[in-house]
Amino acid sequence: MHQPDWLLDSYDFDLPEDLIAQHPPQRRDASRMLLLDRASGQLHHHSFPELLTLLPEGCTLVFNNTRVIPARLLGQRCTGARLEALLLEEQAPNIWSALVRKSGRIKLGEELAFGEGRLIAVAREYLDNGIWLLQFAIGEPLTEVLEEVGLPPLPPYIDRREVSSAEAQHDRERYQTCYAKESGAVAAPTAGLHFTPEILAALEQRGVERLEVTLHVGRGTFAPVQVEDVREHSMHFEAFSVNQETLERLKELSHSRNRLIAIGTTSVRVLETLAQQGFQERSGWTNLFLYPPYRFQMVDGLLTNFHLPQSTLLLLVSALCGRERLLTAYAAAMRERYRFFSYGDCMLIL
Repeated sequence: MHQPDWLLDSYDFDLPEDLIAQHPPQRRDASRMLLLDRASGQLHHHSFPELLTLLPEGCTLVFNNTRVIPARLLGQRCTGARLEALLLEEQAPNIWSALVRKSGRIKLGEELAFGEGRLIAVAREYLDNGIWLLQFAIGEPLTEVLEEVGLPPLPPYIDRREVSSAEAQHDRERYQTCYAKESGAVAAPTAGLHFTPEILAALEQRGVERLEVTLHVGRGTFAPVQVEDVREHSMHFEAFSVNQETLERLKELSHSRNRLIAIGTTSVRVLETLAQQGFQERSGWTNLFLYPPYRFQMVDGLLTNFHLPQSTLLLLVSALCGRERLLTAYAAAMRERYRFFSYGDCMLIL
């Protein structure tokens, strides 16, 4: 018999549909924040700006500065049937893997038109689980054209079946952190969505050290777990990088007593990957999958949103604070009607 921490069903919970945030709050920092004490399990309810007073003295915050590309494309087949594609990863110049929805039976070699014909792609190869290899017939970098015709790659639980240009522009702004720099993600590091330039400035004024890493959020982060024994799940690789100065500072912090607090689960994965590699490489690919009873080498605390049942993200957070303690916190959040998932409220685990 496997211990419960290794069973996928142990990470299930029933979430009322009306608690799934469909839109961001009016202001980025208007979210609520549930504080979970790792040692005692005690819960406290706060607003996000109170983060400034709750952080321990001498801590270091680590942010993921990846920038989301408008990777969602609406288009049609040569038959006129509508389809939707979510670009996942560039395999070669202008050749991308893409999750294609509502596509019917696409044929090999079929041409697909996106952005009212602005983009033409050829279906080169079917991979698995609705994922196709698409080759775009353009003479310029696809990322530049995406800025014209692409839509924010919102997760499927956010309903945008009919969206105006104004709403799409609003999502472009809000499904992006205010400190995003390095383009390449197809999903946002959502814990960072709560920060404003004013809060970042206040952190600096208080003397809180801030470091940045990059992990381009892709299929690895949001692909579902499809095995009952979570140890058998294989994460897809995602690209990460840090600059040399940050790498050296993180190496120093690994030997110090400074508390290191990750802003988001993707930052956790970069930090733990670097530690496991002995801080030898500034960039590479990681498929690190964290679940209980993982022993963290770098991370002491975490700011994170509320995650989907049975997701790799929920397992990662459980590894930090304990599965039962986390599910108890989620139950409390539901009773208090916190808003869940990407555009929702957040948790601070210290």
